[in-house]
Amino acid sequence: MIYILEKMAAIIIGSLLIGVGINGFLVPYHLLDGGVTGIALILHYYFGFPTGIGMFLLSLPLFIFAWFYKRTFFYNNFLGLIIVSIFIDWLEPLRTQFLFSIFTSVLLGGALIGIGVGVMLLNNVSSGGTDMLAQFISAASSLNIGVIIFLIDGLIVVAGFNVLGLKAFLFSSLIICIIGMITSLIVKSHKITED
Repeated sequence: MIYILEKMAAIIIGSLLIGVGINGFLVPYHLLDGGVTGIALILHYYFGFPTGIGMFLLSLPLFIFAWFYKRTFFYNNFLGLIIVSIFIDWLEPLRTQFLFSIFTSVLLGGALIGIGVGVMLLNNVSSGGTDMLAQFISAASSLNIGVIIFLIDGLIVVAGFNVLGLKAFLFSSLIICIIGMITSLIVKSHKITED
């Protein structure tokens, strides 16, 4: 019972941090996170599509794969995906609440998202999408999950370069570096304390 409560708390806290980070700090400057969230943000910026719903729909193919090949990943992550998607769309009013410079927004947004992802991963849950893909890869190799997320997110931001323009691309690249470092440090420090 305590295990389930810890997982639920991690999902709620992580989702809240991710939702605040995206809406309060990334969206006002049209910046991207990487992975599925980055693709969902591109859809939002150019078509007005809700970010959370876009993230949910884009993640479904990975969850179908998980259902057939790694059902524990499906069970551990599907609730995380639903709650993160809800929080991202529910916290949309934050987009006009914080008036920080773009650099401060990058630092704060990246830190909040990185901590949110890290808190969830410590409890073997994620928001799905590329976080779950990173869990697949990490389970099959000895690579740190934060490093894998960083690499996947980097590929998404590089792919969106033409859409972003140079300034947004550079700041989005910094965001994924911050998220990757913080996630990696959280997961790595937990493994060290376990040993």
